[in-house]
Parts: sequence; structure tokens; C-alpha cells
Amino acid sequence: MSELPSESGMRRARPLASRLMRRRWDIRLHHEDRVIDGPLILAGNHVDVIDGPLMAAISPRPVHALTKSEMYTGKTGRFLEWAGQIPVVRHTPDAYAIRVGLDVLKAGRVLGIYPEGARETGRFEKFEHGVGYFALASGAPVVPVISFGTRATYLSREDVPPRGARLDIWFGDAIRFPAEPWPRRRRRVADISAQIREHLRTALTQAEAETGLILTNRGVA
Repeated sequence: MSELPSESGMRRARPLASRLMRRRWDIRLHHEDRVIDGPLILAGNHVDVIDGPLMAAISPRPVHALTKSEMYTGKTGRFLEWAGQIPVVRHTPDAYAIRVGLDVLKAGRVLGIYPEGARETGRFEKFEHGVGYFALASGAPVVPVISFGTRATYLSREDVPPRGARLDIWFGDAIRFPAEPWPRRRRRVADISAQIREHLRTALTQAEAETGLILTNRGVA
């Protein structure tokens, strides 16, 4: 039985969120044409709290992003469900999130994931295997999403960049693997994840060279 998240709330939320964000920040997209049609996995670097909402709002296609289950409380949780996002228990195989994520891809939609598993340096130094599993189980291409400027330097981890800040979102070339049937061995998933990780790190290097921006622990230089 399909457990596809609704798209109705997403269709209504995206335009409004995009307008509000573009009024607040100078958002620049690079290579939006790389967000191709069909089932797709967007794999982003994760440096601050704004990364997920930004991906969902400004991506050329609607995104069902895996969002930490701790966010699903009260009004925030109800909004995330309405907006078509997917709760996930981090750092452990979450059967519900896997099932819904695969349903999203089978329906030809976009799944958003942050392979670092939490806010980190954004350089993919830490890496979870979930993205490898989704790529291997679905055969969907994985497109890197590199964010610059989203880290709120000198502020707390819960703050957002100051008004007027420049935010650059760079989409990389897709990497894909043929879908493999069950059973998918842990070693095979780990191997695919390692290849995706190297692809994302290469994309980060390319993004830095092209934009002239350097991702640092303090933000960008």
C-alpha cells in the first residue's frame, strides 16, 4: 500500500515560502537544469537549520525531504506533514521513512536527503548510508545540492543568516546506479554510499571553483 505524502499542501506552501525567503535573502541558484525530470534524489550538504526549508522552497521541483522526527511536534509538525515532508528517526534504519521515501521515488517525485545526518561542516566528512540505499533500491539518480552562506556565522546554531545575506545554491551533475533487487547486502550499500560521497565531495570542489566561494567552519570565505 502506497504511503505517499500529500502534494496539495506543498503546492500551496512552496510559492509563499519562496517569496518570503527571496525578500529576506539574496538567493542565487546555479545549474537548476540539473534537477531533471523523473524520480530524483537531491543530496545536500547541511550546515544550518535553514538548509532543509531552503531546499524545499527554492528547488526547481517540489521536494519531499527527510526531516528529523524531533521536528514533528505541535504546529511545526502539523505544518511539515501538510507540506509533504517525511519524518525520519536519525542514525538508525527507519522502516517507515524508507517505505515512504521509496514510494515517493516510485511515483516519479523528488526525495531530499542530507547524508551528513545532522548539521556538520558541510564538507561530507560524516556520511550516513541512507542515500546509498535509496539510490540502490530505486535506481533514481542522485543530484548534489551544495549550499553556501546558510551558516549563520558568529550566531547560535539556531539562528539564520542576517537579512540581505547572499545564499548560493549549486546543483551538481547526477550520479546513478542500476536498481538492484532484494536482498541488498550491507557491504554493497556501503560501497554505493562511498561512491556517492566522493561524487558529492567532488561537486563541492567544483562549486567552490566555479563560484569563488569557499566553505569554512565559519561559513564562507
